Amino acid sequence: MKLILLGPPGAGKGTVAANVEALGRCHHISTGDLFRQHLRNDTPLGREVRSYMEAGELVPDELTVRLVEARIVQEDGSIEDFVLDGFPRTIPQAEALDELLGRHGTEIAAVILLQVSDEEIVNRLSSRVVCTGCGEVYNLNSKPPQVAGVCDSCGGRLDRRADDSEATVRQRLEGYHRQTEPLIDYYGSRDLLLPVDSSGAPAKTQAKVAQALMELIASRPDLAHS
Repeated sequence: MKLILLGPPGAGKGTVAANVEALGRCHHISTGDLFRQHLRNDTPLGREVRSYMEAGELVPDELTVRLVEARIVQEDGSIEDFVLDGFPRTIPQAEALDELLGRHGTEIAAVILLQVSDEEIVNRLSSRVVCTGCGEVYNLNSKPPQVAGVCDSCGGRLDRRADDSEATVRQRLEGYHRQTEPLIDYYGSRDLLLPVDSSGAPAKTQAKVAQALMELIASRPDLAHS
């Protein structure tokens, strides 16, 4: 299946995407990871990305789409099954993705919409700490480490990201509402949305997503083998 994860920052998209991948449905593709991979490997696309970053400019949609295309199009021209995390973020990006998939004779099967309030997001992210060693994420309220400041997995130091301050989180939410939230109507008008309440514990959200996907496949048997 070709899936998109949609929701505000801190809604749990990365965790849900990893779980969907583990279910064997599709590959988790994080556009943030794609950028970092191309930059780290100094690929031609990565050098293009770096040129915009060093100039203090936003990476244009056209280049982002090329990064995604390079990842999902296989040697025979077919598109691998995926769950996109972090893309598209805007209507123009969604239109470009539709055009890309259309050229390869496929389309989005569903858009998983993770729903959670702004105040819950602020609470989650402002309480989040991350291991500086392995990247494991903790929440001081809902998923604290066994030893304060120490990662359970590798013993590394836990730190708070600069962009997880309350003021910064609220700015990110404003950007989401302005730029990305219009995608709800864009995909909703095509009956592609699978709304999921993600205000509870991650395990509950994952169970709800799995149930929604099973119901989707039951209603569209063609997706069971796609």
